[in-house]
Amino acid sequence: MDDPAVARSIKLHPPEDFAGMRAAGRLVAAALDMITAHVRAGIATAELDRLCHEFVLDHGARPASLGYRGYAHATCISVNHTVCHGIPGTRTLVEGDILNIDLAAILDGWHGDSSRMYGVGQVSTRAMRLMDVTHEAMMQGIAAIRPGATVGDIGFAMQRHVEAARFSVVRDFCGHGLGRVYHDLPDVLNFGRPGQGAELRPGMFLTVEPMVNAGRSEVKVLADGWTAVTRDRSLSAQFEHSVGVTETGCEIFTSSPAGFTRPPYPAS
Repeated sequence: MDDPAVARSIKLHPPEDFAGMRAAGRLVAAALDMITAHVRAGIATAELDRLCHEFVLDHGARPASLGYRGYAHATCISVNHTVCHGIPGTRTLVEGDILNIDLAAILDGWHGDSSRMYGVGQVSTRAMRLMDVTHEAMMQGIAAIRPGATVGDIGFAMQRHVEAARFSVVRDFCGHGLGRVYHDLPDVLNFGRPGQGAELRPGMFLTVEPMVNAGRSEVKVLADGWTAVTRDRSLSAQFEHSVGVTETGCEIFTSSPAGFTRPPYPAS
């Protein structure tokens, strides 16, 4: 059931606010397109972060994560068994790695937030399957969005798809509301039951961001307070879009201008 207190706290944006979210989302998606050609063996994750940071600044925006709760980077870069919030650093990529680059930017006060998976050279069949299923789960969740549906419908659609593929959904992290605020209500869980949770209404802005493990669902956060990894060291994948609920369904704000959806990308 919808919690009335939560429902009253969820922001409903008028139609004119969609333009700001489109611009912020397009910028983030363009940055993730740009970085594709740089994801290769031998490059350090800090260099990928620097390139994304400069791209955002060059386009009149600023990284949303920089300084957020003390975080010191423009992106989170999560490699192989890192689930999310991987900190860019001296680690260099090697052939066969998979990684998620998560970037949020603030443009004219609006937050665009998206993440995408990348493969380094030839990746394993299982890794490719994991990335495919995770992207499909995100799109299944987005397809469930319409006025009158619930956040539980989104989570159920993603969980059903993931578990049918014999992977597991991470339960410790979730999507969220956004707009002029980076993280807002409602929480958009990656699992759920139909009809449960906040009811979706036109003007809600959300992220849909399934995190999927090849092994068990359990994760742990490392001593740095940010990096979350799979407890069984199995591979993990994540995709994320920012969307807005419309009168008839939803609009994706962070679609790739280059048409990139999931690996392998044409520029890889």
